[in-house]
Amino acid sequence: MAAPRKGLSASPPDGGWGWMIVIGCFLVTICTRAVTRCISIFFVEFQTYFAQDYARTAWIHSIVDCATMFCAPLGSFISNHLSCQVGIILGGLLASAGLILSSFATSLEHLYLSLGILTGLGFALSYSPAIAMVGNYFNKRKALAYGMAMSGSGIGTFILAPVVQLLIEQFSWRGALLILGGFVLNLCVCGALMRPVAGKEDRKSVPDFSEQEFGPEAQKQDLTQWSVCSPLIKVWSHKYLCQCSWQEYHFLLMPDFVVLAVSVLFMAYGCSPLFVYLVPYALRVGMSHQQAAFLMSILGVVDIIGNITFGWLTDRRCLKKYRYVCYFFAVGMDGLCCLFLPVLQSFPLLVPFSFTFGYFDGAYITLLPVVTADVVGTASLSSALGVVYFLHAIPYLISPPVAGWLVDTTGNYMASFLLCGFSMIFSSMLLCCARLAKKAKRTPLRPGAKQPSWTNGAIVYSVTRELDPRGVELLASEANSYSKR
Repeated sequence: MAAPRKGLSASPPDGGWGWMIVIGCFLVTICTRAVTRCISIFFVEFQTYFAQDYARTAWIHSIVDCATMFCAPLGSFISNHLSCQVGIILGGLLASAGLILSSFATSLEHLYLSLGILTGLGFALSYSPAIAMVGNYFNKRKALAYGMAMSGSGIGTFILAPVVQLLIEQFSWRGALLILGGFVLNLCVCGALMRPVAGKEDRKSVPDFSEQEFGPEAQKQDLTQWSVCSPLIKVWSHKYLCQCSWQEYHFLLMPDFVVLAVSVLFMAYGCSPLFVYLVPYALRVGMSHQQAAFLMSILGVVDIIGNITFGWLTDRRCLKKYRYVCYFFAVGMDGLCCLFLPVLQSFPLLVPFSFTFGYFDGAYITLLPVVTADVVGTASLSSALGVVYFLHAIPYLISPPVAGWLVDTTGNYMASFLLCGFSMIFSSMLLCCARLAKKAKRTPLRPGAKQPSWTNGAIVYSVTRELDPRGVELLASEANSYSKR
C-alpha cells in the first residue's frame, strides 16, 4: 500500500466547530429518534380509526425503525463518497415527504409505505452520518460530546410527547402528522452545519498512485496522458475499488466487533417493544391519555441525564478504560427493568420505572458509538456505525409485531415484557463473558515468566518481575537476533 501523503491527515480538533457539529447532531436526534418514539402516541389513534388489532398496527412503528436501521449503511455510503451534508439534507426531504403523505392515509398499508418506508429511509440517511461526524471532531472528549449529541433523543421525547398528544386532540392525527412533516424539514438546516474536518475529505477525492503499481517514472507523468479507455486504467480502477471496499469494512472480521454485533441484535430486540407499548400498557391499566404521555416525557428527560452523566463519567481517566463494562451494565439494567414492568400497574409505580429505564437507556445509547469507535478505530467509525445500526433493523422489524401477537394471544403484556427483558440481559451477559474470556487469555502463565507475543514479525517480551542489568542485556541481544532472522 502507498505511504500516506503528508498534510492530508487531520487530527480531531476536540472543540471549535466541533461544538456546532454536536448541536447539529443534537437536532438530528430530535428530528429522527424522538419523532420515531412519539409515533407510539399515534398507536391507539391508528388502531381505533382503522379498526385493527395490536399486531397489525405495531407494524407501522416496526417498519419505521427497521427502515431507519436497515438503510443506515446507505447513509454511511453517501457520507463517505459524497458528503455528510448531502446525505442529511436528502434524508430530511424524504422524511418530511413521508410524514406529509401519511397525513392523507386511507389504510394501514398506506402508512406502511409512507410513514414506514419513506420516512424511515429519510431518517437513515440523516442519523448515522451525523453521529459519525461527531466522532471525527472529538477524541479526548468523545464520550461527553456523544452524550450531549445523543441527549436530543431524550429532550425531544420530553417536549414532543405532550405536544404531539395536544396536536392530536386539536387537529386529529392527520393534522399532527402534517405538522411533524414540517418540523422534520429542520434536518436540512442540520445538514448544512456538517462541515467536514479539514483534510478528511481530500483523501476521498484523488486516489494515490503507488510505486508498486506504476513505478516511479509513471508517477511523474501527467494524469491527462492516460487514456480513459486504457486497459491499464480499467484494471487499476477495479483494484482500487476493491481495495477501498475492503479497507472500509475490514473490521467485519475482528472478533471483538463480531461479539458486539451479535449482542446488538439481542439488545435491539429487547428495547424496541417498550417504546411502542408503554403508552398502550398505561392506558390498559387505567391511566388517562395525559398520564400515559407524561410517562414518555419522564422517560425522555431522564434519558438526557443518562446521556450526559455517563458521557462525562466515562471520559474521566479512571473510567475511560471501563467504557465497555459501563455499556453492558447499562444494557443489563434496562433488561431488569423490563422484567419488573408487568407487576407495575399504577401511575406512582410506573414513574420510577420511567426514571430507571430512561436513565440507563440514555447511558447505553451514548456509549454504543463510543464503544464501536474503541473497537474499530475512528477511521472506520462511519462504516462501522452503518453496520451496527443496520443490525438493529431485523429486531426492530419483528419485535413489536411479535410482542403484539403475544398480547393478542395471552390478553396481557407479561409475556411480551419478559421476552424483552431476557433478551437484553442475554446481550449484556454475552459481552460480559467475552470480556472475561479476553482478560483470562491475557493473564500470564506464572510470575517472572517471559512470554513472546508476535507483532508485525517482531518479538516483544513481557516480564512481570524486575531483571538485573545482565538479564536486560541478554533479552536485548536475543530480540536483535530474532529481528535479523
